[in-house]
Amino acid sequence: MPPLNTYTKPLTVAQAAILRDILEEQGFEFESKPYTLYAAAGPKVNIAVYQKGPKVVVQGKGTLEFVQFTLEPKVLGQAELGYEEVNNPEMFSPHIGVDESGKGDYFGPLVIAGAYVDAAAARYLLDEGVMDSKRISSDARIETLAKVIRNTPGLVWNVVSIGPERYNDMYESFGNLNRLLAWGHARVIENLLEKVPDCPRALSDQFANPAILKRALQEKGREIELVQRTKAESDPAVAAASILAREAFVRWMREAGESRGGEPLPKGASGLVKARASEIVDNEGKSQLKKVAKLHFRTTAEL
Repeated sequence: MPPLNTYTKPLTVAQAAILRDILEEQGFEFESKPYTLYAAAGPKVNIAVYQKGPKVVVQGKGTLEFVQFTLEPKVLGQAELGYEEVNNPEMFSPHIGVDESGKGDYFGPLVIAGAYVDAAAARYLLDEGVMDSKRISSDARIETLAKVIRNTPGLVWNVVSIGPERYNDMYESFGNLNRLLAWGHARVIENLLEKVPDCPRALSDQFANPAILKRALQEKGREIELVQRTKAESDPAVAAASILAREAFVRWMREAGESRGGEPLPKGASGLVKARASEIVDNEGKSQLKKVAKLHFRTTAEL
């Protein structure tokens, strides 16, 4: 296994407490860090257990040794790192992973991305630390991993970005976000099947009745096995797709903000988002919202 310098894993509250006791016994030096339950430094490794989750982040040259000889046997109670092929063989069979970004954000496009992987590509992604984009808070890290993904040997990718103007027209036509999502997922799968026609399986997160997506698939797409399940982002192909989609979304938000002489447009649907939308209406007119925002959100009515 190549050098591993970062490792992230969700913990239960009980596991977080067990890990703290172990670190204290091993003489780790504790320090205060924002948003953490605790953080500690030891030989060749730094540990941070974050409140949200909670989750543990292990960093440093000693990451692999710590995970395999301390975290997994003494806290998690199972051996996973380096045994993914044994525990989850379906991750390493040829398949397409699909995910989206922007569906919960008032501003910006809806971006759907897909990635085709074989065994070698899946192993490469895991070794490079590719994970679900929702677990990555840094936009810079998203961009770095997106470059890794695009340069992964054997990986084939596709991104479909539906800008706000087109999104609003399509939403009005479909009348339902799930149908629009299904169209986007189907489009990405079709695009990838043009390049890898023998791919037997496509995996996506469970976002609606699977029949909606199956109906949306066109003739070539219907020949592929479609699998939808919750937490599909644990699969390396879906994780890669989530990062590619997030990168495209973040780039659009940055460029749209800069074109208006300001900071990137804010994400989500918070009070800050509403304030920025109000500013756009005041400075550019109500008609300009269609170019940057998803008008069916409640934020539009509140404005």
